[in-house]
Amino acid sequence: MRRLSRGSKIVLASHNAGKLREFSSLLAESGITVVSAGELNLPEPDETADTFTGNAEIKALAAARASGLPALADDSGFCVSALGGQPGVYSARWGGPAKDMTVAMERVHREMGETSDHAASFVAALCLAWPDGETHCVVGECHGQTVWPPRGDHGHGYDPMFAPEGESRTFAEMGEHEKNAISHRGRALTLFLTECVEG
Repeated sequence: MRRLSRGSKIVLASHNAGKLREFSSLLAESGITVVSAGELNLPEPDETADTFTGNAEIKALAAARASGLPALADDSGFCVSALGGQPGVYSARWGGPAKDMTVAMERVHREMGETSDHAASFVAALCLAWPDGETHCVVGECHGQTVWPPRGDHGHGYDPMFAPEGESRTFAEMGEHEKNAISHRGRALTLFLTECVEG
């Protein structure tokens, strides 16, 4: 399996400024420079897979082939036990056409009803793709519980309504470095650095 060398430049297959900031920070220590698909005006492919790894692979391959550079994509979601793992791969879509995460969090809370089951997890799949079609995927998870009402103004997505195991604070109440150390994306990235980046 091919590995990225230190100092490599890769495309992050995302148009999300928050994700670009997060990945640039997480990859800085390994000397990898990240440019976003948005900066390169690459189109966003349809995410038609029903798994996190499948969607990450679709996005990474599209960006790698369009840019001629190795590309990293993530597909992540919020999985709520009482909702049978939903919203899962459809996490962003629960925010409606505007991807309004306040709307999405309210929908999760409404659909959970009066359940006493507050278990939830964040899942992140990372896929590294090369322009010739080779791919490698890793998955990270962070377990915890839903919180209502949402708290905190850091982070993004469902962070304000999720408290990781052993914490009373939500992801959105934690500093970036603190969250990255235990988050699903941080865990996936640790695997990615181990398996996909030269030491």
